[in-house]
Amino acid sequence: MIGRLVLAATPMGDIGDASDRLRAALGSADVVAAEDTRRTKSLAAALGVTITGRVVSFYDQVEVNRLPALVADIEEGRTVLLVTDAGMPSVSDPGYRLVAACVDKDLPVTCLPGPSAVTTALALSGLPVERFCFDGFPPRKSGQRRAWFETLRTEPRACVFFEAPHRLAACLEDAVEVLGGERRAAVCRELTKTYEEVRRGTLAELAAWAVDGARGEITVVLEGAQPVAADPEDLVEEVERLVADGVRLKDACAQVAGEGVSKRELYETVLAARRD
Repeated sequence: MIGRLVLAATPMGDIGDASDRLRAALGSADVVAAEDTRRTKSLAAALGVTITGRVVSFYDQVEVNRLPALVADIEEGRTVLLVTDAGMPSVSDPGYRLVAACVDKDLPVTCLPGPSAVTTALALSGLPVERFCFDGFPPRKSGQRRAWFETLRTEPRACVFFEAPHRLAACLEDAVEVLGGERRAAVCRELTKTYEEVRRGTLAELAAWAVDGARGEITVVLEGAQPVAADPEDLVEEVERLVADGVRLKDACAQVAGEGVSKRELYETVLAARRD
């Protein structure tokens, strides 16, 4: 009989966000692998649940060493429940290595969905978030962080990332330097907790606010870059290369025309360049 790995989301702050499935899993799992065993036991007590299974620690520094025993538990028919301090395992928390190890062994893996700072911040941001990317924590050093922001300069999707409160001001200052002060963002603090706060505005406004310091768990949502219309004159050379390869002028314009430049506009620009 083969067991299974169960990933379970835990409340970020409000105990009322705990699902009935989480309660049942905490009380019935053969093994509970917890990022912080004390916090998990406190969570169970607050939910009125008695953990009957074996509780083992599963944080970053011991994650790799714990894998063989946990995989063996599942192979021997036990249910292993993986919980982190808050939110969803594997999302900037321990978990993906254990999932990968189970996948390699073709062992069952399932998930109890629930709270996530990523999706909660997206919903509260007030920004267009139909498409988004998640990038964990930015680099700690300013130079590396600015290089990271450079990769987001033309990213059309909203970007969600976490930041430590003591680095938030410097992070936002770097964002202003690289992305410009007018780019919109939202800083979400202490989501679902008593002192939940969401600050919305331009990067310049948020950087000025953050100078006074911010406490708690921080999640930032950065607006996606606005598309920049191409200058049709910059596309003439590419069109002419296609024409030189045997492509009809109208077809070449159709292939090259893109955001903000119509086929007709590009066609007329090529003809004008030829006349000049």
